Amino acid sequence: MTVVIGFEGSANKIGVGIIRDGQVLSNPRRTYITPPGQGFLPGETAKHHRSVILTVLQEALDEAGLKAADIDCVAYTKGPGMGAPLVTVAIVARTVAQLWGKPLLGVNHCIGHIEMGRLITNSQNPTVLYVSGGNTQVIAYSERRYRIFGETIDIAVGNCLDRFARVIKISNDPSPGYNIEQMAKKGTKYIELPYTVKGMDVSFSGILSYIEDAAHKLLSTSQCTPEDLCFSLQETVFAMLVEITERAMAHCGSQEVLIVGGVGCNLRLQEMMGVMCKERGARLFATDESFCIDNGAMIAQAGWEMFRSGHVTELSDSWITQRYRTDEVEVTWRD
Repeated sequence: MTVVIGFEGSANKIGVGIIRDGQVLSNPRRTYITPPGQGFLPGETAKHHRSVILTVLQEALDEAGLKAADIDCVAYTKGPGMGAPLVTVAIVARTVAQLWGKPLLGVNHCIGHIEMGRLITNSQNPTVLYVSGGNTQVIAYSERRYRIFGETIDIAVGNCLDRFARVIKISNDPSPGYNIEQMAKKGTKYIELPYTVKGMDVSFSGILSYIEDAAHKLLSTSQCTPEDLCFSLQETVFAMLVEITERAMAHCGSQEVLIVGGVGCNLRLQEMMGVMCKERGARLFATDESFCIDNGAMIAQAGWEMFRSGHVTELSDSWITQRYRTDEVEVTWRD
């Protein structure tokens, strides 16, 4: 049996997870939460990660009932993500691997999400919608690569939602996206917003600029409520995502959709995608917040797959990169 420990810390979540042959043994994490109206800066996020990472590591080992000797490989997020937090996690992973005398493995964050989603849902060969604060991609596997069929041409959908939350001072606890989702359930009036799909790609920066400007005018004149704006923004951006996912499915002849990434927890997105899948006679797969949101187990699972197929990262190559495309990785563990 192969046991892999994974370290994740590419954004405001810090997590350590342990996987043994497809079984999640432990997966503790912490979140760096800032006051309403503020985002999280790389330096301050890294400082948070440094303050808790050893505690989270010990929790992971204790929860799994394992010791250092039981671990076969140490996996960490190589990228993409925010520079300072990535460096913090990579340094700890390097140190642990050397102290324990274990092989090291740098993992692509996006592939971590995909492999965790495949493990948890048992989906076979899905079209993947990967939606988070830093990434928005429609992906399908072909010829030893996760190919990107469509993506955002500017900001990620999660970043669009997070930045709108700052405009109307929505709390960041537990996350701005979750709080927008709850407020959207109370929205009753749809405000028309720009709908920007360009072929297989999407754009969110114009929508954000428009709603930032419109929010102050509409709210100050009582033409709508904050809940109406949350509802309208969600409906618009999610419709765009469903459209490009359906187009990718048609192109690939796929009958499965897997939603991964932090925004993938959103039940309204899952509901809208479910309607499309039902109309096509396809199946929808999604996970809950324990695996959708950044976590250490997903890095451990991708690391497990990679390690078993012969991948190892030499210490001299164990750097991080803020830009690391999903399709840069050769997928040697799938047919």
